[in-house]
Amino acid sequence: MSAMGRWMAIDLGDRRIGIAISDPTGTIASPAGFLERRAGHRVPITAILEKATALEARGFVVGLPLDGRGEEGPRAAESRRLAEELTKRTGLEARLVDERFTTTAAMRAVKALGGSTKGRKGDLDAVAATVLLQFALQVGLRTPEDAPEAGDAG
Repeated sequence: MSAMGRWMAIDLGDRRIGIAISDPTGTIASPAGFLERRAGHRVPITAILEKATALEARGFVVGLPLDGRGEEGPRAAESRRLAEELTKRTGLEARLVDERFTTTAAMRAVKALGGSTKGRKGDLDAVAATVLLQFALQVGLRTPEDAPEAGDAG
């Protein structure tokens, strides 16, 4: 499977959904904002599809939340449903990628650059999606079963 084309990463959260997009060669990930989400409501699939169209996405990377032992919980089922729905509605590939430690890595990156995350939760979610996407691009968009943990992508 080729990484060529713009891949859009989706980092699902309870209140915000971080978005990242790759360059057309599928090499470099960049933050692409976030979508607000009302707590307790379904994933805003229409808004995600509109963003994908605007960004000219040719495939999706959806963060798969796993616990510390690498096992799936209830939130992972939501990510799996989203990936299936994206493929069903667009015909584009949607890959699930282990998202453990992406938010931690994003916070570290922001702080290393001398920034603050205070009042910038949406930006942090977009950076987390970027970390997720860059990791996926580096490992060749392998499945979660094939890929090492995101925190190991040195």
